Amino acid sequence: MASVLKTTHHGGCPHDCPDTCSMVYEVENGQLTSVKGNKEHPMTRGGLCVKLKDYEKRHYHPDRLLHPMRRTGPKGSGQFERISWDEALDEITSRWKAIIDEYGPHAILPYSYLGNQGLVHGLNGGDAFFNKMGATVCERTFCGEGSCTAWLLTVGPTAGVDPESFIHSKYIILWGCNSVSTNVHHWHIVKDAQKQGAKVVVIDPYKSKTAKEADWHIAPKPGTDGALAMAMMNVIIEEGLQDQDYIDNYTVGFEALSERAKTRTPEWAASITGVAAEDIRQLAREFASTQPAAIRLGVAVERNYGGGQAIRAITCLPALTGAWRHVGGGALQFPVWEHPYKFDVISRPDLIPEGTPVVNAIQLGRALTGELGLDTPIKSMMCWNANPVTQAAETDKIVEGLMREDLFLVSAEHFLSDTASYADIVLPASMGAEMEDMVLSWGHLYLTYNEKCVDSPGEAIPNNEIFRRLAARMGYKEANFSWSDSECLENYVDWDSPACEGIDLAYLRQHGFAKLKVGTKDDRAPHRHGNFPTPSGKCELEVKGATNFVAGPFRQMYEGFQPGESLDSLPDYLPSRETHESNPALAEKYPLNIISPKSHGFLNSCYANMDNKIKGQGEQFVMISPVDADLRNIQSGDVVSVFNDRGKFEALAQITDDVSPGIVVATLGYWRQLNKGTVNCVSSAEFVDMGHAPTFTDNLVEVRLS
Repeated sequence: MASVLKTTHHGGCPHDCPDTCSMVYEVENGQLTSVKGNKEHPMTRGGLCVKLKDYEKRHYHPDRLLHPMRRTGPKGSGQFERISWDEALDEITSRWKAIIDEYGPHAILPYSYLGNQGLVHGLNGGDAFFNKMGATVCERTFCGEGSCTAWLLTVGPTAGVDPESFIHSKYIILWGCNSVSTNVHHWHIVKDAQKQGAKVVVIDPYKSKTAKEADWHIAPKPGTDGALAMAMMNVIIEEGLQDQDYIDNYTVGFEALSERAKTRTPEWAASITGVAAEDIRQLAREFASTQPAAIRLGVAVERNYGGGQAIRAITCLPALTGAWRHVGGGALQFPVWEHPYKFDVISRPDLIPEGTPVVNAIQLGRALTGELGLDTPIKSMMCWNANPVTQAAETDKIVEGLMREDLFLVSAEHFLSDTASYADIVLPASMGAEMEDMVLSWGHLYLTYNEKCVDSPGEAIPNNEIFRRLAARMGYKEANFSWSDSECLENYVDWDSPACEGIDLAYLRQHGFAKLKVGTKDDRAPHRHGNFPTPSGKCELEVKGATNFVAGPFRQMYEGFQPGESLDSLPDYLPSRETHESNPALAEKYPLNIISPKSHGFLNSCYANMDNKIKGQGEQFVMISPVDADLRNIQSGDVVSVFNDRGKFEALAQITDDVSPGIVVATLGYWRQLNKGTVNCVSSAEFVDMGHAPTFTDNLVEVRLS
């Protein structure tokens, strides 16, 4: 009988999720046989979400790309032939050199996002290569970037409350955050706090899975969170509930903010948000008087025109009440700000030629169709860790652009995704267990190591190896282009940082994870005495001379051509672009506001081609209120069209009281090639007020029987 060699290895979930689970890979005779949560990890505690519970099946899915391929049929047809790596790399680099010779490097656009969160193989993994080339910089602002701008302006690059410290909180607000579906390990901590007596409030326009388990669900109209936050300020200040000592010592701009808040009454906000004035007063009073109080800021808050200002207003609240004084008090946005990653080393912005233009990923369709009026048209694009045909706005324009015969598209992928199906060359990329990396976390304070423990099937190779080979063929001689993945990890983290005391790569290889030395869940209160990493060292309630910007990691660390518009020195409510109030003519034609949250069963567009995940998530659906369904003679289960001037998609109607009249909800992630359109067919590519974030929840539609 043949012997069976069984081994276990440390893993880190590479997906776009704040939890970044520490995992255990189980390998038998060189094959990945199971993936489990690491029970030793204090936050993820051995649990995995529904997406990852059978991660090994994704590695060996029958549709996995195994070899480089060249398109043989029309774009989008899925007709390809197998070629060698040498053929693929030679064709790519010869085409690029020809484009550069004729049009210059600006005609080439890199396109990536967080399909992989690894430091080596993730978002920024190709930045150095394309920065050396002098290609157009891609500003990648799918989610959280408006929130980042607002957060950095107000409190600076702080991790805020340790998510584990929520166990000490007595009052918890989950604002625009469906934790049960998208942040499940933090939800377990929130539930534990709730069992200990904490009151859990969920603020969300519809009754999400998380809202159903809260003590109190507050449902403002989409895009009105800024009005709600400003009215809370009004109550706190007018009723003398503020911590004046904290304000006097650790904030700037209170007098100006107080003056603005005077007119932002609960009655004013009630007319905007649909939330009763007394409910607003109760929320403000409870938040101010129940300490420690903590706010978890969800990405969804930013997804309307005034989203940045809304985040600023919310971020000011803990300073007004002195919540920062307490362990488990304050606010949590992205803890990544205190992770000691060396993005300048990863991205090499020093290689970018002066004057290099920028194209935003959300507006890819406009860029490819010529609508942006670029000085140099985009003649080639390389896409990795991203699937814009499903995930970016104005999908029909993207498809129109990708159909151009003069566009040379290269895609590094695991499957023939919606975007890869339009590629001229497809490159097979390695998956989680097949490559060494450290996985960035934007939801907790742990470093997470991922060990390469199996070989990739077929001829798939890791992203960084793809760029190493491309760099060699392009003749790039900088040392970083020859670093191994291990050498990258040695160079990409500031191991000498105080946050890494006692931690090095060897430690991570042994243990799989390590908590940064930035306090524990039982003692971390980083802003008890101010110490905000802002120019003033204080929470900046007022920021004079503020201008709009996108944080560096989301634009290849490039500081050229930042948005630069002047911003209001104070937070406030800014109305959405597409509402009955702001655009009555459009609302007459398209009376329903669509919300498009992340799904429970998919991770962005990952897993949306796997039968078992589709079965769990259900076919593409749209949630609609009984009132709106009756007006349109729609029955539950009917196939309906959801549409506006930008496009349409089909979905199964789910009639439910979980959504209010005037609102419909359809989750993201479904593949266009497996459905009749997808949600982003109707999404606008306009930006919110800060950080060039997308307006995924600032869209009016109509729904009709198909």
